[in-house]
Amino acid sequence: MLGWGKWEDGADMRDAKRVSLAVPAWVPADVRNYVFHTEMGQPIRALARSQSCHASTIMRQIRKVETRRDDPLVDSAIKALAEADGADATPSDIELMQALRRLAAPKAMLAIAIGMDQGVILQDTATQEPDHASKLASQTAMTLALQGWISCGNTIGRVLRYRITSAGRVALRELVARTENQARAMAEAPEAFVGAPAGVGTWQAGAMTRMPQQDSPVVCLSRRKDKDGNLFLTRAMVRASERLREDYELARVDAQRDGKTPPDWQQLLQAIDRHAGVDTEGASAGAQVRAALSFLGPGLAEVALRCCCLLEGLETTEKQMGWAARSGKVVLRIALQRLVLHYEQTGELGPRIG
Repeated sequence: MLGWGKWEDGADMRDAKRVSLAVPAWVPADVRNYVFHTEMGQPIRALARSQSCHASTIMRQIRKVETRRDDPLVDSAIKALAEADGADATPSDIELMQALRRLAAPKAMLAIAIGMDQGVILQDTATQEPDHASKLASQTAMTLALQGWISCGNTIGRVLRYRITSAGRVALRELVARTENQARAMAEAPEAFVGAPAGVGTWQAGAMTRMPQQDSPVVCLSRRKDKDGNLFLTRAMVRASERLREDYELARVDAQRDGKTPPDWQQLLQAIDRHAGVDTEGASAGAQVRAALSFLGPGLAEVALRCCCLLEGLETTEKQMGWAARSGKVVLRIALQRLVLHYEQTGELGPRIG
């Protein structure tokens, strides 16, 4: 069941604004008005007054949705809206985007039987292999159908076949853009390198105050793909980045416990740039960070420290280091490749914590 608010018994039938709280805001306006009128008994004129439009506009919307109920998925979704018990089980934007992305592939379709908990997205070709099929929850399928993002050519039969519509392709582009903007905003949150490490913690009178956690630029970059459709960063690169960050934070915690000042990473980077000797002896977390950065060498050590440890965004790093726009991700990938090599040689690619 799609799960959404419920109409309360004894509510004022003349107050359309109170009725509107019973259906989530993401539901299309015409479907909302249809549910209010047919399932909840709200008068058409009351709906029109609440939305500052003519009653004939609401009537056309109701008739349009009525014709769509021939689609079993749309019909099931409308029934779920009217019978919802207040539980919010609406699919997330990520789930909808992933489903639309698979349906946007050439000759892709959704095959689903009414009453089943899930359907299957596959390609309508003679050479289709079972491994290429992916499952889709019926709740997500009902949401897609209710939004008009998928449609069924033939609504008669035990197994129905749905394909993405032009509105669904537009919605896919909007969902992808929204997700990328959110990831970019999270990656660009920290700005400063000198002084207190942004996004990781601040030092005050010998005590470290934790800041809210967030996805690192490496995690955000790992979701992207190159021009060939392959992931821009491998899992080994992401693990190496996480290991470096763990050592970095443990080094700061060790300094706090011993009553020492936090490590001067800026001074360490200057020593690496001068090709001066760097103390990498010992098994402490600080020694592990120094050894990894020393192995990376000038330039790569700084971008790894900024992006992996200080969670500095790629655009900020490019500006601070004087690089061309969009070149930071390439340099970061090179740094992570060498970081993987370092941890593989030392046998420490796995997580240090846990």
